[in-house]
Amino acid sequence: MAAENTLSTIDRRDLDFQLFELLRVQQLAERPFFADHDRETLNAALDTAQVIAAEHFQTHNRKNDLHEPSFDGKTVTIIPEVRAALDQFVGAGFMAAHRPYDEGGQQLPWSLLQGCFACFNAANVASTGYAFLTIGAANLIGAFGNADQKARYMAPMLSGRFFGTMCLSEPQAGSGLADIRSRATPLADGSYRISGSKMWISGGEHELSENIVHLVLARIDGAPAGVRGISLFTVPKFRVNDDGSLGARNDVQLAGLNHKMGFRGTTNTLLSFGENGDCIGQLIGQPHRGLEYMFMMMNEARIGVGLGATALGIAGYRYSLDYARQRLQGRAPDNKDPASAPLPIIQHADIRRLLLAQKAAVEGALALCLYAAHLVDIEHTAASPAEKQQATLLLDMLTPMVKSWPSEFCLEANKHAIQVLGGYGYTRDYPVEQYYRDNRLNPIHEGTHGVQGMDLLGRKIVMQGGAGFALLLATIRADIAAAADPLVTPYAAALEAALQRVEQATQAMLPAMKDGRLALYLANATLYLDMLGHVVIAWMWLRQANVAAAALHNDAQRDADFYQGKLAACRYFYAYELAKLDYWLPLLARLEPATLEMQPAWF
Repeated sequence: MAAENTLSTIDRRDLDFQLFELLRVQQLAERPFFADHDRETLNAALDTAQVIAAEHFQTHNRKNDLHEPSFDGKTVTIIPEVRAALDQFVGAGFMAAHRPYDEGGQQLPWSLLQGCFACFNAANVASTGYAFLTIGAANLIGAFGNADQKARYMAPMLSGRFFGTMCLSEPQAGSGLADIRSRATPLADGSYRISGSKMWISGGEHELSENIVHLVLARIDGAPAGVRGISLFTVPKFRVNDDGSLGARNDVQLAGLNHKMGFRGTTNTLLSFGENGDCIGQLIGQPHRGLEYMFMMMNEARIGVGLGATALGIAGYRYSLDYARQRLQGRAPDNKDPASAPLPIIQHADIRRLLLAQKAAVEGALALCLYAAHLVDIEHTAASPAEKQQATLLLDMLTPMVKSWPSEFCLEANKHAIQVLGGYGYTRDYPVEQYYRDNRLNPIHEGTHGVQGMDLLGRKIVMQGGAGFALLLATIRADIAAAADPLVTPYAAALEAALQRVEQATQAMLPAMKDGRLALYLANATLYLDMLGHVVIAWMWLRQANVAAAALHNDAQRDADFYQGKLAACRYFYAYELAKLDYWLPLLARLEPATLEMQPAWF
């Protein structure tokens, strides 16, 4: 078996199922913004993504990992295949595919594009990162920048001339953005002199594009302390002239490269702004609203992290599944004849357990990420303020789980993929160890698992008087009510019972928040995130099982194995995973204080 993975890393049949049978994204064509699209154009985008991902991204995934970027004090060197792959990505129009026609876009649904992006992430997450960072930065400028910033920076980013980054963290302040020290001093022409350092900046320096546009959080001189005093600035590597040509080098210096266990092909940098007092930036939007702008765009970024984690989980699952079908080892437990032929290891129950666990995790996570992306489409094209408000509220509620559940449990799936390969799994001769290393970064990207738990329990559960939580429960119950097929009604009943227990536990916890025991209330926030995430994935599996059961009843014999596999994975998730609520819920309901009461000196 070849070391470089030549197997398609995304199952197109499942992607079609998720997009067209479950979400029915083709119906988005009924909305004016997407009216030019139909199943044919949407399929064409997926086809193109699959081909480019397979031929230009997957082919250098291993090389990208083994030959990470280097810095000689002047220039960052990256293997040439990265630039060639990104040229293909840009040339196919993916950088601007979701944007309006007048911005050079194709007005494709965000949910459909997430399916395309899953192909790229599964093939080579490190090279893909440069493009996705640029898309996110361009989206932010498009939402909050002025006309000059859109013409000077966003348009070249969407065309692929410029790439982009987001510069939030600092060496002394990772997730604690209230403590950032970067400064912005107003100048007479309306621009700002920027100074400070930024750490962990992916794509912060390279020669892959003509320019790099950094989006930098900094404090204007005299700004209030804390997060309410943070503003957002465009800070280009090269200044851009009024005619779009490049001017002088801005005072942005690469202080060094960070070397991570995964995503090794993406430059990760420590950047210094204004070492020579000549770093110039432009304010985005209003002063002191930088963090608000950044977080208003974070839903899409966090969907991207969740999707990337899912794609890596899928890649590991598909490789280990193919390996298990081919690898001959062992015999049936009741076969005592040593002369008999060994079995493919997929015949062994524990290998099937490992494969089922992966399938349940990655296909459940994919359903969740695409569902969230579909909410983005509805939010952006809503026919009424009420429809937009509902989509926004549900997306806000789901976002911590969309980001964190795949990052935790598709990483677990990658662990299972290594186990399927046995001793070969943790060697660099096979790709599953790289998938695990790459995916291990996602529980930290865009807010750690713990931060997401505190966001969910401390903010999302109680926002608008609990309206988001109530909307989530009502939306799940609508799908429970629609699950009338005898093949899925047992799961619907189990999910309803789980919802009732979740409501009871949550209500038991809330008084601690209201009577001043916030630390106790949040002490098990990560467990709450895992628990509610499992409930949401169970919901995703109910939705998939309902469609699969209907297809089987409609005599879909050609795809009977596919649909039976959906039902089997649903059964597994409810039997093995949803059952974990029996452990989580009592701990949560009684506000177990073990972690809070543990004293630092006792370790």
